[in-house]
Amino acid sequence: MTPIPRGGKKMQPRFLSLTIMFCLSLVFLSHETFSQELKVDAKLDQRVKSFLDGRATTWRDANVPYADGRLLYDIIIKNKYTRALEIGTSTGHSATWIAWALSKTGGKLITIEIEESKYRQALANFKEAGLSEYIDARLANAHDLVEELKGPFDFIFSDADKDWYTNYFKALAPKLTVGGCYVTHNVSAGGGFGMGRFGGRGGMGGASGDYYSYVTSLTNFESTVNNNGAGILISYKRSDK
Repeated sequence: MTPIPRGGKKMQPRFLSLTIMFCLSLVFLSHETFSQELKVDAKLDQRVKSFLDGRATTWRDANVPYADGRLLYDIIIKNKYTRALEIGTSTGHSATWIAWALSKTGGKLITIEIEESKYRQALANFKEAGLSEYIDARLANAHDLVEELKGPFDFIFSDADKDWYTNYFKALAPKLTVGGCYVTHNVSAGGGFGMGRFGGRGGMGGASGDYYSYVTSLTNFESTVNNNGAGILISYKRSDK
């Protein structure tokens, strides 16, 4: 007879096997759940990567630098955002990064551009990158359209006329979900604007400090600046008020 160890009954072989199988199944299911959180499309990834890498140093028309595009992608992937809005498409560099991330989270981007020539070029770029189905590109004046959009959004990227930054933020912050992220381009920690999207156009003076001071003073937003590229203010919404 097999002795029973002190401290309790001996675990039966069948029960022990079932216990091990149950534990392994939990590990397997956890791995599967994690894997399914982001969609994997190797063919699309290669197509987008080739598109972006081939143009890494050739984007003009006040598009974001490569480092800033990558940062937008990383923020969306990290937080698994799915409902994105961009103010200021230009010819589509930042939108390509955003839409690429959304292709993995199962989301979609609304992007707004006022200049028709840039809008048309952006559409061609989205098609070449293979991301058209993830982008709802609008040719419109963002001053009007942001008021009409219902949302909600969990990711917003603002890269349009700098003197309207505060107005955009005030109109869209209520439509941003708690936990969502509002990203503003060309903002430095001192409150100034770097290389602006519109170059010499207005909004580069006192409006810069006013916008930075306004956003960073909000108690329901947590804001930091990333200066690896052209300067990005990253603001996470922590509560409605």
